[in-house]
Amino acid sequence: MSAEGGERSTLLCVPFAGAGASFFHPWRAHAADRWRVVAFELPGRERRMLETPYRNVVEAAAKEVDAIAATLDDGAPVVLFGHSLGAVLAYELTHLLSARGVPVERLVVSGSPGPWTQRERRAAGLPDEEFLARVEEFAGFRHEALDHPEMRELILPVLQADCEMHENYVPSTDEPVSVPICSLRGDHDGLVTAAEAQQWQKATTGAFSYAELPGDHMYLVDLARDVLDVIEVESARGREHGGE
Repeated sequence: MSAEGGERSTLLCVPFAGAGASFFHPWRAHAADRWRVVAFELPGRERRMLETPYRNVVEAAAKEVDAIAATLDDGAPVVLFGHSLGAVLAYELTHLLSARGVPVERLVVSGSPGPWTQRERRAAGLPDEEFLARVEEFAGFRHEALDHPEMRELILPVLQADCEMHENYVPSTDEPVSVPICSLRGDHDGLVTAAEAQQWQKATTGAFSYAELPGDHMYLVDLARDVLDVIEVESARGREHGGE
């Protein structure tokens, strides 16, 4: 997927709760010559492990947008992708990057209700074991690293901060974005309903599309190529309709 004039679009990937940028590194091979994949790293993990994690989505987006903008190619279109926590972070970044004149051509949100809908069942604030059980219930799996005391000691505070900022998220503005939004969902997601995933239609004045892929809330773990194929199809459709 090349931008007009031969430049590749950038696919800016925003991680979900507890994830680091490395989750998206295999996507580079799947992207081939369609996108330049850039993975955004949040504090508290991987290369930024010693930094204090954020506990507020709006603050995280505002403080990180300068560093993110510096990773983008001047003038090249940008597609933002975010799953779950990453979806609302990507939504805030879309507002900020668009205001800077960055050519955001599409926002792809995954496994997330609309930005104004807060989760009824929460994990933040629960004692450690109850918290992990609730997160495991939400995600549909338990990361094996949590069963190793040393790794758990590193991961747990970050996961708790991520859940806190996700569950307390309130959008910075009631104004929708103008870029097209594509909402994705696993067809057996027990955390986000189809109706909730389609609430994103109200978050844009541009085109809206919705698609389901096989799997539960974390369907994207095994379906990276399929996710990228959907993004490519939706982006091509938008260009055919004059950049809807």
